[in-house]
Order: sequence, then C-alpha cells, then structure tokens
Amino acid sequence: MEVRADTYLWAIRMYKSRTLASEAIKGGKVKLEGDNFKPSHLVKVGEKYTLTISDIKKIIEVTALIEKRGNFELAQKHYTDHSPPQTKQEKLDSVFFNTNIKRPKGAGRPTKKDRRDIFGFNDPN
Repeated sequence: MEVRADTYLWAIRMYKSRTLASEAIKGGKVKLEGDNFKPSHLVKVGEKYTLTISDIKKIIEVTALIEKRGNFELAQKHYTDHSPPQTKQEKLDSVFFNTNIKRPKGAGRPTKKDRRDIFGFNDPN
C-alpha cells in the first residue's frame, strides 16, 4: 500500500483536513527527519516526522500505514508518539490593557479633575 504524506497525517488525525496537512507540509511546519519534503511524498514505515502545530512540537514515528480516517483509537495504532512532555505555560499579562491606577471601588468614573490629577497635568513644576 502507498500513502501520501498529507493523506497519512490527515488519517492519523494530526490535521482536520488533507488541505491543512498539505499546507503545513508546504509551509515547512512538518519535517521528515529534519528535512522539508513534498505533500506527495510516499510514507514508509519507520520514518520520523516532526510537526509544529500551534507552537506545540510533536515527533511521530510511522508504525503502520493507514489511508482512511477512522476514530482516534484506530489512528493511534498507526504511529508512535515520541514527543517531549508538554510544559504548562504561564499566563502572560495582557499587553492591551494594563492599568496602574488604583481607584477605590464604587467611586464611579473619574471626573475631569480626577483625570488631570491621575495623568499629572496639574503639576505645579
């Protein structure tokens, strides 16, 4: 049996569609033992693929060929996952809204005078 690389990655449920798998391969997000390759590459048992899916690195080894997409348990039997364990990323502070102004709760919206005081426009210096 011969299976294209994009079809194989779709069948083992790494990508939602064959088109997405093909685009990932063309874009260099999938490497075959460190090298780029075409989506039409014929997959062989024993090959190792390195996938980068939304900043998560997966290393999979082909153990059997599959052409049709099945359920997750069936797909898992056709590859071995050699990925390093994922580390939990710390949540970063938002860069869009960071306030260093402290107002008492229930004080309402600041008035014009409050805003001038907050932003330092009333400095006598």
